[in-house]
Amino acid sequence: MTMTPGLRKFALTAHVTSSVGWLGAVVGFLSLVVAALTSQDAQTVRAALIAMELTGWFAIVPLALASLLTGLVMSLGTPWGLFRHYWVLFKLLLTILAIIVLVLNMQTVSFLAGVAAETGSADLGGLRGALWGELLHAGGGLLVLVVTTILSVYKPRGMTRYGWRKQHEQRTGAQP
Repeated sequence: MTMTPGLRKFALTAHVTSSVGWLGAVVGFLSLVVAALTSQDAQTVRAALIAMELTGWFAIVPLALASLLTGLVMSLGTPWGLFRHYWVLFKLLLTILAIIVLVLNMQTVSFLAGVAAETGSADLGGLRGALWGELLHAGGGLLVLVVTTILSVYKPRGMTRYGWRKQHEQRTGAQP
């Protein structure tokens, strides 16, 4: 199934927009983690923790899911296919893994934000240790998104067995 050129451009625009938005939201989240780790002001730490939860649930998670959905549409509606090229398959697996880790980690972020919202401003010292884990998650997430971006731009060669078979069938006109 191949999309019309207009539909393909629309789907590509939606995919690039959601993917770049996901990457930007992660950078914003990372800046909030750094602000919370480096600030000596308890109110800044509380605000950063609460903003991290909002950024995660209302920006990062929806953009990640939109990126996955639009990526599936792009792969299924273009000659690249979903299982024909290793770079597409690897990008899909990285995206799914990133979303799973993201959703699981958001439970921790929500817990930290809840503690920050309910705790007096002087009692936030214990949360700083948990913020190092958030720095690791956000940094790792950013690295994964950069790798998927590199894969999308460079499109390394290499077809799967399925891809070779489909290519052979198309060239010879053979039916499966």
